[in-house]
Amino acid sequence: MSINATVQYSILCRQYATVQDYTSHFGFGETLAGLIGIECTTIWNHTSHDDPLWSARALIDNPGEIKRVHTSFLHSGANIILTDSYQASIEGFCRHAQCTSEAAISVIKRSVSIAKEACQEFLEETQNKEGNELSRNLLVGGSVGPYGACQFDKSEYHGNYVDKMNLEELKSWHRPRIKILVEAGVDFLAVETIPALVEAEAILQVLNEFPSVICWVSFSCKDQTHLCHGEKFCDAVTTVETYKQVEAVGINCSAPEHVQGLLSSIHGKSTKPIVVYANNGQEWWKKRFDNNPDYISYVLGWLEQGAKIIGGCCGVTPADIEDIRNAIKDSYCNSGQLIDNATRVTMKTTTTNTPEKISDSGVNYSYRRHECYVIWKKLFLEILDKHAPLQYKKSDQRKYLGLK
Repeated sequence: MSINATVQYSILCRQYATVQDYTSHFGFGETLAGLIGIECTTIWNHTSHDDPLWSARALIDNPGEIKRVHTSFLHSGANIILTDSYQASIEGFCRHAQCTSEAAISVIKRSVSIAKEACQEFLEETQNKEGNELSRNLLVGGSVGPYGACQFDKSEYHGNYVDKMNLEELKSWHRPRIKILVEAGVDFLAVETIPALVEAEAILQVLNEFPSVICWVSFSCKDQTHLCHGEKFCDAVTTVETYKQVEAVGINCSAPEHVQGLLSSIHGKSTKPIVVYANNGQEWWKKRFDNNPDYISYVLGWLEQGAKIIGGCCGVTPADIEDIRNAIKDSYCNSGQLIDNATRVTMKTTTTNTPEKISDSGVNYSYRRHECYVIWKKLFLEILDKHAPLQYKKSDQRKYLGLK
């Protein structure tokens, strides 16, 4: 099971999370269509906003709501759902829900069984209605949040606790939850919202004890250069990519306006597929979301920068995931494949002022130019001289494309 490096783009929904348009390859697929939307905030709306267990409280009080939210993201096009375990820990359930250690373990395992049940019921519901559902591979990822998220002191947003803990202490804290999720049968681990590099390394060293498990690692970042704790994002990515169980790296729970700079800092350096699921507004820890009307534009920009797994974190709903999915489909010819190599494009010309169709060796059919506008805008100028007849003036082409 692996995330194939030939991934083109992928849609994720974080309910933790979800990835859409998987191929039959059991892993993060060869051709994905990318989006991530957060579920925990949806579940959070059905629990006390001041509950130290946050969305994990619903694992005890309202498991049916968790399943409903998982299902809503599946209906929005997701193929991967992440367990509601981001803020779940044995310590937390014992302290704030008066559970025994054994009961706490059962509750965390429940996060996996709920997700699996949601997938199974979704497939049973849709397979007779939508023929394409028969070929969908739905995977369950185990959400592994940072130590700070379970302390209920907002320390996950700066990560300063790592300055008072050594590597072995971090490993000891993360090991039980990772063991529970792996034994419960998750398909991979989503190591997410990690504010400090040393914590990511602690988790990855624990994963060495479970050699068959793969993961992605996504960091929370405070600006266009640094993790929340202060390390350079580019250095953190370089470090975690040396761990063989890491199949993708990236950014989540960060302001969308920071992502472009962060992606630029690893351009040409990262060897893994890139995952991005930013917030739809930056200040959710102040108990509000600033809905960002430009979020879809951000997403399309991240794809052009090379991100392979795309989505949304805090403040992103199933409806947003569906909107982003549709925007990606409208912007790129095939929802399962992003054409990003101009040399692979064959253009056919007509007497109109632009070539009529664009086709790709990896796609079985062509799309008319109006359905490929974003691809045209990205590729047209670099392939014009090679493929277009001389009588088609560049000035006319630029005007048609809205370029200067």
